Amino acid sequence: MECCRRATPGTPLLFLAFLLLSSRTARSEEDRDGLWDAWGPWSECSRTCGGGASYSLRRCLSSKSCEGRNIRYRTCSNVDCPPESGDFRAQQCSAHNDVKHHGQFYEWLPVSNDPDNPCSLKCQAKGTALVVELAPKVLDGTRCYTESLDMCISGLCQVSTDLFSFNLSKEFLCLCINSLHIPTIW
Repeated sequence: MECCRRATPGTPLLFLAFLLLSSRTARSEEDRDGLWDAWGPWSECSRTCGGGASYSLRRCLSSKSCEGRNIRYRTCSNVDCPPESGDFRAQQCSAHNDVKHHGQFYEWLPVSNDPDNPCSLKCQAKGTALVVELAPKVLDGTRCYTESLDMCISGLCQVSTDLFSFNLSKEFLCLCINSLHIPTIW
């Protein structure tokens, strides 16, 4: 199914502008009951390259609780990083090199592919067997496993097919700018 079509010479430009500008107030099935405010703007991407995540928030307008999520995610910066930028998980480990651990400085190397918790920041002190969890979760956009497109978002591994698939039963956001389709993660 084509979600966006190129404007034909007869398509009024005012209508196209309305569609693009009204995305801020577009309502999904979840928030048609009036309990949710409109989705807010998208955050900056968690990464500048290599695939990251951006989020949008909405506010519950009820004094009780609202059904559904108050946050949604989408992928962003899906361009390859230059080779000299290094591994994203390694960058997060090395950020702790200037922090003492049990009174001593270490050079931290990433521990990848943890089957129990792939989205925690576990690092190994270089030249030792010492492995430490330096953070309960890695930064959004960190790959769960080295040879996978699966991505950690809010400390949970999101399977790549979930990240890039559309769910037509919920709000389907398709921005059509020069035929660029931007998926929304649910």
